[in-house]
Amino acid sequence: MQFTCNHPWPRAVMTILMMAGASFATAGAAPALPLPAPRNLPDNGLARTPPMGWNSWNHFAGRITDADVRAMANAMVATGMKDAGYVYVNIDDTWEGKRNAAGEIQPNEKFPDMKALADYVHAKGLKLGIYSSPGPTTCAKFEGSYGHELQDARTYAAWGIDYLKYDYCGASDVYQLTLDNQRGVFQKMGEALAKVERPIVYSLSLGNVHEPWKWGAGTGANLWRTTDDIKDNWTSMESNGFAQLAITGYVKPGHWNDPDMLEVGNGGMTADEYRTHMSLWAMLSAPLLAGNDLRTMTGETKSILLNREVIAVDQEAMPKAAHRIDTRGDMDIIARTMNDGSVVVGLFNRGKSDVDMSFDLAEIRRGKTPKPAVVRDLWAHTTAAVDKGRVSVNVPSHGVSLLRVASNDAGK
Repeated sequence: MQFTCNHPWPRAVMTILMMAGASFATAGAAPALPLPAPRNLPDNGLARTPPMGWNSWNHFAGRITDADVRAMANAMVATGMKDAGYVYVNIDDTWEGKRNAAGEIQPNEKFPDMKALADYVHAKGLKLGIYSSPGPTTCAKFEGSYGHELQDARTYAAWGIDYLKYDYCGASDVYQLTLDNQRGVFQKMGEALAKVERPIVYSLSLGNVHEPWKWGAGTGANLWRTTDDIKDNWTSMESNGFAQLAITGYVKPGHWNDPDMLEVGNGGMTADEYRTHMSLWAMLSAPLLAGNDLRTMTGETKSILLNREVIAVDQEAMPKAAHRIDTRGDMDIIARTMNDGSVVVGLFNRGKSDVDMSFDLAEIRRGKTPKPAVVRDLWAHTTAAVDKGRVSVNVPSHGVSLLRVASNDAGK
């Protein structure tokens, strides 16, 4: 049986119906429970840099098991991913069983003991994440948290869960897709998480309906999906990533735009496209949640996911917003000033042929007279040439040149 998580097509259909004034409650669906009055919840103090880790959906989908999660935790340590900053091991949909007589959610037969699994992951120096929905069922039609928000939050805390991905699509069986309803169901779980004595990173999964980057933080969330589900192909990744440039101003410590998980290593794109994927997510301060099989990574995949210089761009505290400094046809030049005064410049070739791309140092310094600069190539790990204040590189089709420009006295 195939499951599709956070389906893009139902959201599109629901949006059309909503505009026509239709109700999304299905025949025989559960009644819509009251939602809390909108208010801004306090910052929970978590995720001060974008979360890094791994999520099960892109590779395993509904096949994920306890044994798979343990194997991924082992691989995160053995491959050096943990040392590079990847710490969350996140179980997506299809772990859920039924509720017991007291209404407490139970894992299904694939996960015989969630507390023991959390203990295993924690013993590796990692953290465990889980998934649910504010609806009666999840996207894959497993048990959701509808009417059991506080009870589920307490259960997750008792198990030792560190991260919750909360996916709206199940709620569409009960509520109309309005801003108040969407915000209300997420705020309800945010209030529940705030009442348990365990820090749990809160991730909203909903797409770009009603612009969650404007209100997601108020629900207690640390990150919010801003796109439909990513797919392991150039068109999907390019669309999700470059669209974020319009909303980078909403990013701040503890609150992150999420263009969805990484597809690096899943085989649907070229190495150049995966480097573009990783570079763009880093420039955007996006969460870095790998979605491949960590046990079978090639050396090339490891070189992309474990590039410490690129990860450092993503993980900078108090990040400044990335912005376009030039666009010409299929070429985009994006810059982001770092806290040490250096500027990271991404030269992205979105076209079908290799191209020569260049920029003046004065361009990225907003017209200021450039000081003598050192230009570091973050993928080649070499120093790039500067000729009369200009940097020129050849960028492959669907590829990127990611450069960090620093004055001679500022270091790399």
